[in-house]
Amino acid sequence: MKSVFGNGGRWLCATVVALSVSATGASVAGADSAPGGKELVVLGDSFSANAWDLMDPSNSCLRHGKTAWPAQLGDLMGVYGTDEMVDPSCPGASIDSGPGWTLAQETAKADKAGAFGPNTKLVTLQFGLNDHWGQSKQTLWNSLPGCVFDLVDGCGPDSVAQGRMTDYNGVSGALFADRMRNAVTYIRYYAPNAHIVLVGYPELFPSGTDVVCLNFFGVAPFVQPRGRAVVEYFDRIEQAQREAAQLLNLDFLDARALTAGHGLCSAEPWLNGVADPRTDIDGLFFHPSTKGDAVVADAIYDRYGK
Repeated sequence: MKSVFGNGGRWLCATVVALSVSATGASVAGADSAPGGKELVVLGDSFSANAWDLMDPSNSCLRHGKTAWPAQLGDLMGVYGTDEMVDPSCPGASIDSGPGWTLAQETAKADKAGAFGPNTKLVTLQFGLNDHWGQSKQTLWNSLPGCVFDLVDGCGPDSVAQGRMTDYNGVSGALFADRMRNAVTYIRYYAPNAHIVLVGYPELFPSGTDVVCLNFFGVAPFVQPRGRAVVEYFDRIEQAQREAAQLLNLDFLDARALTAGHGLCSAEPWLNGVADPRTDIDGLFFHPSTKGDAVVADAIYDRYGK
């Protein structure tokens, strides 16, 4: 990962001090005259932003869902719409794969807004689904047309070797942690009092199942009975997030457990289909509805936001 952080060489300083602390055990709190920081900082992909602006081809990430969990969390904390919340989360963002925004770039953007300092209370990270893993150079979303929606060949385990599905075999907690470590080190150094929380993804499909589906208009579900590769990808991402959080000494919010039983194939989904009136009829499909995001926002607030 490239070190693209701003604020006058702060990243280099953070790295040097972090290495020194590792060797000596000294405390770094208060060692830098950093900005005071913002109370809530949100870094993530479309599962954080939960909005897509078709009129923004440059993907400047200025649009965020008004009912996305960061917005609801900000409301609960009393900082939404104020200078005490910084949210550069962006659809298509990855840890470090690109070509969209990366964790490092979002961190730099937040840093330039004065996000990190001793007054920073909470920093959330939600990444992983959009990255390249293993031998594959395609993302999960690039895989959908040629895999999930292929009713002839399906999207079983063989689809990875055939190049129709991104390579979930390369997903691991150790690699996940390695790819996030620079940014986490930086955030922890400049926001020493903040809870840093790695937020998991909600349940789209139950773990271990073979069936993948998406509801159209609330009455016409598309069902892929051979969708195990997609489910396996989500399973491995969740496990990698959990392991990476432990390796990096981060808190992990298990959003999948919080939303269990309310995936896309359920009778009461908390994720949007396509124009599905049971959820948000105009919501971003495959992404949480207002209800699904409320559950995540409430859990984060109860644990870290009060």
